[in-house]
Amino acid sequence: MLSIKKISVLLWILFLAGCSSETHYDLLILNGTVYDGSLNDPVETDLGIVGDRIVQLGDLEKHKATQIVDARGLSVAPGFIDLHVHLEPIFSLSDCESHIRQGVTTSLGGPDGSGPTPFGAYVDSLRQLGVGMNVGFLVGHNSVRREVMNLENRKPTSKELSQMKALVEQAMDEGAFGISTGLKYLPGSFSEVEEVIELSKEVSKKGGIYTSHLRDEGLEVLASVQEAITISEKAEIPAVLTHHKVIGKPMWGSSNQTLALVDQARERGLNIVMDQYPYNASHTGISVLIPAWAQAGGNKMFEERLKNPKLQDSIKKGIVFNILNDRGGDDLDRIQFAKVAWMPELEGKTLKFWCELRGLESSTENGAELVIEAQLKGGASCIFHAMDEKDVVNIMKHPQTMIASDGRLVKLGDGHPHPRWYGTFPRVLGRYVREQGVLSLKEALFKMTSFPAKVMGLEDRGTIEVGKKADITIFDPKTVIDKSTFENPHQYSDGIEYVIINGKLAVDQRVFKPIKSGQVLLKK
Repeated sequence: MLSIKKISVLLWILFLAGCSSETHYDLLILNGTVYDGSLNDPVETDLGIVGDRIVQLGDLEKHKATQIVDARGLSVAPGFIDLHVHLEPIFSLSDCESHIRQGVTTSLGGPDGSGPTPFGAYVDSLRQLGVGMNVGFLVGHNSVRREVMNLENRKPTSKELSQMKALVEQAMDEGAFGISTGLKYLPGSFSEVEEVIELSKEVSKKGGIYTSHLRDEGLEVLASVQEAITISEKAEIPAVLTHHKVIGKPMWGSSNQTLALVDQARERGLNIVMDQYPYNASHTGISVLIPAWAQAGGNKMFEERLKNPKLQDSIKKGIVFNILNDRGGDDLDRIQFAKVAWMPELEGKTLKFWCELRGLESSTENGAELVIEAQLKGGASCIFHAMDEKDVVNIMKHPQTMIASDGRLVKLGDGHPHPRWYGTFPRVLGRYVREQGVLSLKEALFKMTSFPAKVMGLEDRGTIEVGKKADITIFDPKTVIDKSTFENPHQYSDGIEYVIINGKLAVDQRVFKPIKSGQVLLKK
């Protein structure tokens, strides 16, 4: 009996057999240098698109089409697939402009344990709204745990674990691509490895993946990588060490050891891969500097603990430790405010600046006091300049590393975001390929297209082949570059000339078109 995939291939063969020199295409891409998404060398060829599919490759210059793109001098690649995107603003930013302008045609949301719940209702609502790019989602461990156990710092009861397993199973049945954990964040930081293994087994049964924001990316990064490997092994599930990095000066250079752990696990037959953003600064809430135990039960309990002098002293010492050894990078000037609802004038400024504004010495102790104040006022998101560029390059060069933004959909002018929200993919192509030669162009494109497509299990996207979905990014290899900076983040990149999503031009000669040609993707 023929599989659905084989039937689809046969149908395309029959379609092509009927094609003649009179074939009329919806879209022709002529004269481009085509990278098919594999590690093959590029070829000079044309592409013919009908509907949302690539139907022909070859010399098509004499054919007719409703639209024609002359890609002479440009690189033609599969649309970029971003495995780590914070899509939470999508209901207000459903055209997805900030991501599409990077050349991204497909994104995977729900990272770091933050997947949507209830899952089915969420994706149904999004499908009705319409989306600019293709989007899929992970079920989030933190979201599930919070729903069942709130922010309690303890093991689940057998009943609670069964409830969490049922929610994970339901999300998988409703189309989730896998499960994500944020073991650095609440309430995931309260979980033990056995809990994560049990939930991941439910995902493994459905053919999903496990993506891990490691429990620690600083002093305990090696143990945290090993924990993720253990989860992969015990749950029999492919694992992605997402936004892989090493944080804090004491750990700079230890990427050699984390990558060796990945290699050793793969030699034992485990499917361990990584994704990475091309920057030496991270972005998350300022609460990451506060010990997790101090935040158990939520902000009210945090406030109560601060009223106890001994607990307050322990909390402050914990923050000082993290400033010195972890995200703080041993310098208050390395902690940069990104979004501060209660004091917008701090956005773009640093914790050192805030100390000086208050007339305080810029000591770690005073910095810790202000971190506590910020959390009590509702928190803030920050950029933490606490990574080493040598580790960034080392991880990027590893054959099992994909490119992913860890970005968030954003509107021009809103807050002071991390530049990865605008520039991840062009930055790799411009800085790390053209300028520094860290990767070849075909290697970089492989890490952005067919590699993540394979990880997600997307059989009809990620490569340029007859019969595949027409998700295509066309860029100028001589000029493509990110423009967004830590000082001035709200800038779109240069060199992304055309972006085609399901056969429709979403970027046409650098002009964005809010046509919402994306699809909500469900795991099959």
